[in-house]
Amino acid sequence: MSHLDPYGGAEARGVDRPERQASLPWPEPELAPGPWGRDPRPATELHADPRSQPRPGGMNGRRDLDHDEAPTAQLAPVRAGGGLEHEEAPTAQFAPVRAGVGPDQEEAPVRAADEPGPDEQPTPGKRHRGRRRAGAGRPVGQQKSSGRAGRNLPAAISVGVCLAAAVLLPLFLYTPAFLLVLAAAFGIGIWEMSRAVRRSGAQVPLVPLIAGGVLTVTMAWFAGPDALLLGLLVTVAGTMVWRLGDGIANFRRDITAATLIAVYVPFLGGFAALLASSPGDGDLRVLVTLVAVVFSDTGGYAAGANFGKHPMAPTISPKKSWEGFAGSVSAAALGSALLLWLLFDVAPWWGAVFGMAISVAAVLGDLAESMIKRDLGVKDMSNLLPGHGGLMDRLDSVLFAVPTAYLLLVVFVPAVS
Repeated sequence: MSHLDPYGGAEARGVDRPERQASLPWPEPELAPGPWGRDPRPATELHADPRSQPRPGGMNGRRDLDHDEAPTAQLAPVRAGGGLEHEEAPTAQFAPVRAGVGPDQEEAPVRAADEPGPDEQPTPGKRHRGRRRAGAGRPVGQQKSSGRAGRNLPAAISVGVCLAAAVLLPLFLYTPAFLLVLAAAFGIGIWEMSRAVRRSGAQVPLVPLIAGGVLTVTMAWFAGPDALLLGLLVTVAGTMVWRLGDGIANFRRDITAATLIAVYVPFLGGFAALLASSPGDGDLRVLVTLVAVVFSDTGGYAAGANFGKHPMAPTISPKKSWEGFAGSVSAAALGSALLLWLLFDVAPWWGAVFGMAISVAAVLGDLAESMIKRDLGVKDMSNLLPGHGGLMDRLDSVLFAVPTAYLLLVVFVPAVS
């Protein structure tokens, strides 16, 4: 492509035009007249191009240079937004390219993506294309929740099925293996609770808590309710002795948190070991308890998501409603009435009472953990289970339900049998 000669004319320099010596952009101090002195040679010798010779009375005088007499006066002026004139530009021979217009098509006016067309009327509140941007309220790539309750339902259902298989298969195939499931579950629950209470500044001894929790469940399995209470006392005492090794600073705060964890997780959960170790029908007792809790959670979720309007405890759990509570009690009562009648030959109304009691206990357990999490400032105990949060977020209902189920089944089943 040919180029313009900035100190010559507007002609393109090609192969048929000899190269000319470019004029100096600024005169040398020794040769130029004006402020640097007067040169004895004619002014024409200072410029290779005759057209760039100084005008009479311009460079030969002692006054300042005017705009037309400056050495760069031959340069084409640059215009705002256009550069060189269209006729003088080197690319003037190229046709302009417009978006969406081919070489054989008519030129169409280009408008912005969010500008309404000539036949379109702007709709108030309508967001046109190209105007939606990511901001603090909606970050890039944000997706809507899969469920109305704010949970990822496919992941929650998958994890729930896996948890049910991990519980029921050992329970029915080899019941003593269920003790290992309980020990592992309560060990993880103690770890999650200890991790959560650290946000309040409490430093609980983790080793004696986990060891005491496993000991408590094991003693309940082999020795009954008295051993369950003894295991709790041993756990609290061992935690106190372990904590004294770190000094007495904040001792009361740490022991209070450790005692809460020991009662909440291994002691209440130890009643599941009492249910499972019942001779002859331990696996069925655990089954009807878990099924009642599942009916309660499912009925509460379905009723609350579709009909929930009146909050039950807005300061503790804003998503719980009285409509959801009614759904929980109704579903658990119906399911337990049928299940206890089929498995234990218990009258349906006693089965309904069992289901309602389990549902109330499960809801109270859920509210209790919600209150603990709100007090600690955490949403979930951990992120161990996708769609559920932590393991304690699934055990909260069960931990309050198993003591209730143990006491009611001790009364209902032997009395009817």
